[in-house]
Amino acid sequence: MRHQRAGKKLGRDAAHRKALYANLASALIEHGRIRTTEAKAKEVRPIVEEMITLGKRGDVAARRQAVAFLRSKGTAHLLFTDVAPRFADRPGGYTRIVKIGPRQGDAAPMAYLELVDYVPAREPSAAPA
Repeated sequence: MRHQRAGKKLGRDAAHRKALYANLASALIEHGRIRTTEAKAKEVRPIVEEMITLGKRGDVAARRQAVAFLRSKGTAHLLFTDVAPRFADRPGGYTRIVKIGPRQGDAAPMAYLELVDYVPAREPSAAPA
């Protein structure tokens, strides 16, 4: 029985899973939106929310905790200077999961994990007038 056993293993050992979460969280902070499987998105979402909350705190201890998890000073700096201030007046719920259907090849359910204020870059129209 799995009573009170939170989280999915995602077919990885603990160190690999922790590295995966750090990489996905860093990518989301840098790009604003990532495309991944629904299971990974659901596991990374609370981690990213916690990182943004650390960014909103903004003190030295929070900065050190963020660098320790994200493993990148550059990403942590982006979190504290750009991402967290955008959510200063929001009391939580910084991310959303948008399901986009099965992946071709293995039919894994895919989703976008994005920051709620994410605005996709406009693509130039293909047909010139």
